[in-house]
Amino acid sequence: MRILRTSDEFAAELQEFMCAAVQRRKDDDGLGGARGGKSRNLEDLDSDGGNRLVCVTGGVSYLGRAVVERLLIHGYSVRIVVASPEEEEQVREMGISGETASFNNRISAVMARLTDIGSLIQAFDGCFGVFHTSAFIDQAGISGYSKSMAELEAKVSEAVIEACTRTGSVRKCVFTSSLLACIWQDGSLCDLPAVVNDECWSQEQVCTQKKLWYALGKLKAEKAAWRIAGEKGLKLATICPALITGPDFFPRNPTSTLAYLKGAEEMYGKGVLATVDVKRVAKAHVFLFEGMNRASASGRYICFDNVVMCRHSAEKLAKVIGINPHKLCGHSGHPPSSVLSDKKLLHLMSRTLTSCSQQT
Repeated sequence: MRILRTSDEFAAELQEFMCAAVQRRKDDDGLGGARGGKSRNLEDLDSDGGNRLVCVTGGVSYLGRAVVERLLIHGYSVRIVVASPEEEEQVREMGISGETASFNNRISAVMARLTDIGSLIQAFDGCFGVFHTSAFIDQAGISGYSKSMAELEAKVSEAVIEACTRTGSVRKCVFTSSLLACIWQDGSLCDLPAVVNDECWSQEQVCTQKKLWYALGKLKAEKAAWRIAGEKGLKLATICPALITGPDFFPRNPTSTLAYLKGAEEMYGKGVLATVDVKRVAKAHVFLFEGMNRASASGRYICFDNVVMCRHSAEKLAKVIGINPHKLCGHSGHPPSSVLSDKKLLHLMSRTLTSCSQQT
C-alpha cells in the first residue's frame, strides 16, 4: 500500500502551483495565443499553449466538477457538454459561485446528445482536447446501474471517440475508466496476477456472470475507446481510478459508489478494495493530458490513494456510506498485502512536475 506523506503532498502542491503559474505567465506574455502572437498550426498548439480550450463531458458530475476546476487552475478554458436545461443552469451556477467563480469568463456550456456523433462534433469543434468523464445511471436498475446502462455507456464511448476523430481541432482525449476494468479476471479474484497494473484487464464474461454491471460498463466503454482510437489514429489515454471519495462523496455520487462496491467483500479479501480522493483523480487527468505531449505518456493509468487493508478502515468507509461493514469486508481479517500498482502514474506526474519546475 502506498500512502503519500504530508510533506510530500505539500511539495507536490507547491510544484503544481508553480506549473500553473508558468503557464499563466506564458499566456500574459502572449505565448498562449489567445492574447496575442502569431497564429500557429494545430500540431504546434498543444506544446506551447496556443489553444487552451478543452471540452469536458459529465462536467457537472462529482468528478467532472473537480476536473473542470483543475483545468481552470491550469489556465484552460472549459466547454462543458450538457444534456438538459437543468445541467446548463448548473454550469451557469458554477461560473458565479464556489471555487470556480473567479474563472467565470472561461466556463461555457454546450447542449449535445452523447449518443449523437454529429451533435458531439459540434460540441467539440474548436477544442484541442476532450475529457470524457461521463457515467450513466438508471434509477430503476439494481444499485442504480443496470445491464442496459452498461450497454449505453459503451455506445456513448463509441460516439465520443468517433466524434473526436472527426473533429478537426481535437488532437487528444483523456478517458475516465475504472479500476474495476482491471481486476475481475478468470472467474475469481483468487487468480489475479502478483501485481495488478495498467496491463491488466477484467474479463467481460466474469463481469456478466457476477452481474457486475458497473465494471462491465467501464470495461466495454474503455475497450471501445481504444479500438476506435487505434483505428482512427487518435491520441488517447485512460485513467482507471479506484472508488472515488472526497467531501460529501456519497450524497453527491451515491449511484456510482454503490455500483462500484458490488463485489466489495471479494475485492477486500484479495487486497484490491481501494479508494482515491476526487482531487487526486482530477489532477491525474490534467497531468496526463499535458504529459501526452510526449509519445511515452499514453496508455492506461491506475489511480488510487489508499487500499482498505483492515477491518477498522472498512468500518470507517462503511459508516460514511451508511452500509453494514460486512458488505465491505465480510468476516475476513486482514487481507494480503496490496497488489495494486500506480507506478506508471506516479512516474508521469513526477516527470511533469520536474519539467515545470525547471521552467520557473
